[in-house]
Amino acid sequence: MNIYFACSITGGREFESAYQTIVAALMEDGHEIPTSHLAQSEVMENERALAPCDVYERDVNWIKNCDVLIAEVSVPSHGVGYEIAFALGIGKRVLCLHQQDRKVSKMITGNSDPALKINPYSTVEEAVSQARNFLSSL
Repeated sequence: MNIYFACSITGGREFESAYQTIVAALMEDGHEIPTSHLAQSEVMENERALAPCDVYERDVNWIKNCDVLIAEVSVPSHGVGYEIAFALGIGKRVLCLHQQDRKVSKMITGNSDPALKINPYSTVEEAVSQARNFLSSL
């Protein structure tokens, strides 16, 4: 499956190790993740070289071509919120994962779109399991 993985970049990298674990597990399962580089530590350096319009066009095209979007939303991010709304707007299924004790925007938690699933997790292993269950339910 082609998965667009969304995570905070400029909003904060507090959960970077969780991003890396989730992406690695899904790739080990044989999924294609064109955004896997966003989970890597050097993402800020690499993305800095790109013009905003190039990032927008690239990411929108990746969302259009993905089967689903999985977002880790423990850290607030304008970009991730936009990506989630864009994906839902074009009929994509979306899973939002967040650490159990983190507050998530009411614009996400209040969204009743049946294509959107929001799951809290206690451990990164639980997040991986939830992502796998989401994908197997499709």
